[in-house]
Amino acid sequence: MKTDPKNFILANTDLMRPPHVPEVLLHLASEAHDLWLKTEDELQEIGLPPPFWAFAWAGGQGLARHVLDHPELVAGKRVLDFATGSGLVAIAAMKAGAAQVLAADIDPWVETAVSLNADANGVEFSFTRENLIGRKVDADVILAGDVFYDRDFAATLVPWFKRLAAEGRHVIAGDPGRAYCPKDSLFALATYEVPVTRALEDSEVKRTTVWRFA
Repeated sequence: MKTDPKNFILANTDLMRPPHVPEVLLHLASEAHDLWLKTEDELQEIGLPPPFWAFAWAGGQGLARHVLDHPELVAGKRVLDFATGSGLVAIAAMKAGAAQVLAADIDPWVETAVSLNADANGVEFSFTRENLIGRKVDADVILAGDVFYDRDFAATLVPWFKRLAAEGRHVIAGDPGRAYCPKDSLFALATYEVPVTRALEDSEVKRTTVWRFA
């Protein structure tokens, strides 16, 4: 039987406020839900990719915090939230006054999660499942939370982000010290101490830097 994404998400998450961005409500998994404990095999059995959308990752929290504290970065501008996950950063951009936001993620479950989270926050924005890497984008600002966790993925992202920055677009990433963050191509805008769950990370607080591509 095919799992219905909306009903599954509502049954396996709670509406919660991420600790570093309490202005935003998200449907998140907690220790109280089976989703937290499911193995990769169990997820595959129900047709569910790893549910990155069900957690407020440190890079996204730091980036969303920075956008809310510095609304001039996005106010009145066209914004792309790349690899949106829960939609946290896209929601923050809308709350900060972005003219329009496109949230992008190739995970087929993300669109439903993002729609539920947008509704919970009273905001509206567009969504695409298209793989945008390497393509031209119709945005003034590109936001990316916690995307440098995998070597091969980072290797495809960095040249694209550099090209977008060279075109005059603002490319801003939130990163909690992932191994493949290209620091030599970036300059730091701010650093935050973001509370996280030890079950997801190697500590209870992750030092998260918001970077801009030079």
